[in-house]
Amino acid sequence: MPPIALTIAGSDPSGGAGIQADLKTFHQFGVYGEAVITLVTAQNSHSVLRVEPLAPDLVSEQIEAVISDMPPAAAKTGALGSAEIVEAIADLAARFTFPLVVDPVLISKHQTRLLPKEAEQALKEKLFPCAALVMPNIPEAEALTGIDIHGKEQMLVAARKLFEMGAKAVLVKGGHLEGDPVDVLFDGRAAEYKSPRIDTPHTHGTGCAYSAAITACLALGMPLRDAIPAARRFVQSAIRSAPGLGSGSGPLNFFASTPKSSG
Repeated sequence: MPPIALTIAGSDPSGGAGIQADLKTFHQFGVYGEAVITLVTAQNSHSVLRVEPLAPDLVSEQIEAVISDMPPAAAKTGALGSAEIVEAIADLAARFTFPLVVDPVLISKHQTRLLPKEAEQALKEKLFPCAALVMPNIPEAEALTGIDIHGKEQMLVAARKLFEMGAKAVLVKGGHLEGDPVDVLFDGRAAEYKSPRIDTPHTHGTGCAYSAAITACLALGMPLRDAIPAARRFVQSAIRSAPGLGSGSGPLNFFASTPKSSG
C-alpha cells in the first residue's frame, strides 16, 4: 500500500493552489492523498473574488473521519480561514502521531487575506507547538515575528523566534527577497538551501506545492533535512516547466519529475 498524506487547507477552483495543488503533488510523489477542506474560494490566475471558511466543527469532523479510518504518515495545513478553525485543528493535532507541516498562509498571492490578523495569535500559541515544521515566506515571517527581514541574517533571527514558539523546525522561505532565493532552516542548527531564480510569472501555488512535497517526502520516510532539498528540486522543475495556463499568475507543472519518479 502507498503511504498516505493528509492536507488540511482551502480549495482553489483554478487547480493551482490549495488542496488541489497538494493532492496533485502527493500523487506525483507516489503518495495517496487525503484532503480536509477548511475554506472555499472563488479565484483564478488574476484574483481571489471570495473566501468562505467552513464551520470549525465540520473541519474537525472531516479530520476525525479520515484519521480514524486511513491514518496518514504525515500531514500539512494551508489556508485555515479563522481563529476558530485554527484552534479546532490544534486540539486534534496535539494528539497526532505523525508529523505535521504548517504552512502559515496569511495572504494569497493576489493580496487577499486568507487568515484574519486576529487569528495569528492562535496560530502561534496553539498550532505551532504541534508542528514538525513551520514554513512561512518572508511577509508571513515578518507578520508573525515583528522582525523586518532584509536578508539571511534576519531570516535566521525570525526562524529562531518561531522555533522558540514550540515548532520542532522552522523553514523561512526567501523567494520574496531580491536575487537568487535562499531558504533558511533552524531546527536547533541552522542550514541554508539555495537555488537560481527562474524568471516567470507562473508561480501560483508555489508555497502549497513546496509544503505538500515536503509532507509527501516525510510520508515516504525521509528525514526532514533530506525532504527539503528533494521538495525544492520538484518545485524548481515545476516552475521551470510551467504550462503557461491562465492570463495572470498561472499554475506550476504538477507533472514535473520527482526523486521517486526519476529514480
